[in-house]
Parts: sequence; C-alpha cells; structure tokens
Amino acid sequence: MEQPRLITDSFPRRRRRRPGRAPGTGKGKGKVKGTGCPRVTAAEEPPGSGPDRSVLEMLRSFDLAWEYGPCTGITRLQRWERAQALGLSPPDTVRDALLEHQDDPNIIYNLWHEYEL
Repeated sequence: MEQPRLITDSFPRRRRRRPGRAPGTGKGKGKVKGTGCPRVTAAEEPPGSGPDRSVLEMLRSFDLAWEYGPCTGITRLQRWERAQALGLSPPDTVRDALLEHQDDPNIIYNLWHEYEL
C-alpha cells in the first residue's frame, strides 16, 4: 500500500537556521571582503570638508517651511528667489548660505531632489 503524497514533498527540504544567526550568514555565505565603503562620522570629517551642521539644519527647516511655497523640482535658491518675488520674506541667512556654498550639491538641492515628480 502506497502512502499518499503531500504537497510539501514537491519542495526541497531546507535546514532550519540556528537561533541567534542572521539569515545568509552561514558558512561562507554572503561574505565579500573589501567591498564595504567606510563610513565617515562627523567626528572623523576633516575640517573645511563641507558646510557646518547648523547651516544644513537651517536649510532643512527652510525646505520644510511651506510658507515659502513648494520646493519640488527647483533648487533652494530658485525657491528663495520666487518667495522673495512673491513678497513672502524668506530669511536672508538662507540666501547667504546658498551663495556661499554654490558648488556643494548638499546645499544647492532640497531634501527631495532625488525623488521623481
């Protein structure tokens, strides 16, 4: 007499992962040496390598302030100039920071510049 087939018989058996191990970290799995990019923390950054943290925070708050109009699809300076032309009185410190760091993409573009419209 033949035993009935189960649906699980058609799939290969897999070993269960031991508790405490992350998936894919078995013997020799997923280990590629020398491909990781070292992270640079704020304490390790060389002086003068970029804008001050307070400037970035000020620009971030400018991006989040909807009183100066939408900011998608334009640069921060274009948004500042549009707000000025509409009489919305954007902060002059934002414009000064934008003109001071014209070559830095972290300063020029707003928080959402990488997202498609």
